[in-house]
Amino acid sequence: MKSEKKYHVGLAKGEVGDYVLVPGDPGRTPLIAKFLDGAREVAFNREYRTFTGKVDGVPVSTMSTGMGGPSVAIGVEELSELGVHTFLRVGTCGAAQPQIKMGDLVIAEGSVRTEGTPNGYVPTEYPAIASHDVVNALVAAATAAGAPYHLGVIRSVDALYSDLVPDQMPRATELKEELAMWSRAGILCNEMESSTLFVVSRIRRVRAGTLNLCVDEMGAGEIHHVDPSFMDRMFTVAVDAIRRLIEMDRAAKGQ
Repeated sequence: MKSEKKYHVGLAKGEVGDYVLVPGDPGRTPLIAKFLDGAREVAFNREYRTFTGKVDGVPVSTMSTGMGGPSVAIGVEELSELGVHTFLRVGTCGAAQPQIKMGDLVIAEGSVRTEGTPNGYVPTEYPAIASHDVVNALVAAATAAGAPYHLGVIRSVDALYSDLVPDQMPRATELKEELAMWSRAGILCNEMESSTLFVVSRIRRVRAGTLNLCVDEMGAGEIHHVDPSFMDRMFTVAVDAIRRLIEMDRAAKGQ
C-alpha cells in the first residue's frame, strides 16, 4: 500500500533522499537538479517543489521552502518525519560587511534570531547553530572550488524591506541604528530562513547548514539579478559539500 503523502510538502517515504538541498525559490530546484544524477520532479505543492536524483549513488533531493521561517519550519518538520537527516540551505543574502561583494558565498556558523518562528519552539536564549559537519563540508567544498567565501555568524529577519530600505520605514532611525549595530558586531549578512532552519533541525536531531550567495552589497538598497555563473558556482559547492557528507557518513558506518 502506498504511504500517505505529507500534507504540505506533498511527499511520501521513498520519494525524497536523506540529504536535501533547500533553496527558497521553487524556480531554483530544477536548476539544482541539473547537478544531481538522474534527477526527476517528484512533487510540487504550494511553495514546496521537489526533485530527487543521486550523488555518488545515494538519493539526494532538492526542495524549495518559499520565503521566511514559517514555511521552512513546516518543511523541516515534514521531511524529518520522512527520514531526512541533512538539510543544506542554498539561498541568497544581503551583505552586512563592506568586504562581502556580489557573487561571494557566505557560510553560516550560526544565525541571530531576529525573526519569530523559532519562538514558537523555544525561548530566544536557545541559539541558532549550524551543524559542524555541514559547515566543515561547505568550507572544504568552497576551498576546493576556489570560490570566494566568508565564514561566520549571519542574521535572519522576517521583514526584508525594513533592512533593504530602512529610510522608507516608520522607524527609519531605529532601523538604521540597528543595522549599523549588527554590522559593528560582525554579522556577515542578512537573510530570512537560516535561524529557523537551525533551531528546528537541532530540536528534531537532524543536521543543517547554510550556504548563501550575496546579491545585495552593503548600503546598495536593492537586490540584484546576479550573473548565472555565480548561482551555478554556489550549486557546485553545495553539491560537493553533500558529496563530502555522504563520504563521511559512509566512513562512519564502515562502508
